[in-house]
Amino acid sequence: MTARIQTPTGAPYARILSVGSYRPERIVTNAEVCQRIDSTDEWIRERSGIAERRYAAPDESVVDLAVYAAEKALASAGITPDQVGFVLVATVTHPFQTPSAASEVAYRLGAVNAASTDISSACAGFCYGLAMAQDMVRGGSAEYVIVVGVEKLTDWIDLDDRSTAFIFADGAGAVVVGPSTEPAIGPVVWGSDGSQHDAICMTQSLIDYRDNGGSRFPTLSMQGQQVFRWAVSNGSVKAQEALDRAGVTADELDAFIPHQANMRITDAMIRALKLPEHVPVARDVETTGNTSAASIPIAMDRMLSAGEVPHGGTALLIGFGAGLAYAAQVVTLP
Repeated sequence: MTARIQTPTGAPYARILSVGSYRPERIVTNAEVCQRIDSTDEWIRERSGIAERRYAAPDESVVDLAVYAAEKALASAGITPDQVGFVLVATVTHPFQTPSAASEVAYRLGAVNAASTDISSACAGFCYGLAMAQDMVRGGSAEYVIVVGVEKLTDWIDLDDRSTAFIFADGAGAVVVGPSTEPAIGPVVWGSDGSQHDAICMTQSLIDYRDNGGSRFPTLSMQGQQVFRWAVSNGSVKAQEALDRAGVTADELDAFIPHQANMRITDAMIRALKLPEHVPVARDVETTGNTSAASIPIAMDRMLSAGEVPHGGTALLIGFGAGLAYAAQVVTLP
């Protein structure tokens, strides 16, 4: 007789219960960046929309940043750490191959019974984590999931590299995902295009660095025009698909919160989606720079705190970056 395996039963739906973020104290202007690269404030603003960005302190780690944001989200959700079933940390800047940043974050939060792992999907990482968290809650493998997007990119960029030094920065954002009695996270539209793997990558592997005598530490390399063309031609298509799969039209949105990569990419997506003027759009890249996996939850937290978007409103999220990986979904804001 074949044994019958019992399976868990989860909530009918899942939702974002809360959001929290952390922006490091140090503000770095374009003028300061231009002390090391051949550029100007005007050129940087024109090409990216960035006026300033935040750098973490030397003694602030990826785990520190993640914990700061997650603690805020956890407190706002009104649940205790022991109720958390899973901690997902989306990051590509944790400097250790193992153990994961998530395992330490869970421990420091007091979520000692939670499972944990890292997600290496760069700027799409937060949206990947949100989709996974929804599946966990609905599948019954966790009642509450903390999803953190965190980067300390200043550890992994060449501050003398004119193509990347002005773009990337540090920060963290986190959400708590839990059960819901009504739909609040739409179907995810996600994927990757490995043929574009060289668009955003490292200058060399750590193995190469070791074997070559440590002559040049690996840093982030980006083909800006290649990424721009891919994001503009493909990003808006995936965003529209997320709207269609959720059964929501652009004029029904209360917010558009794309990954904060470049203001020109955001503007191109707005045009492609035919987004009405009344829909608020996240433009945090101006003051936060590109924080990769952290950019969407940071922007979400700021827009809600500033009253730019309503609690309980409907938002379209899309993340895209190295891989080239992408993910988009429509959500109800906490």
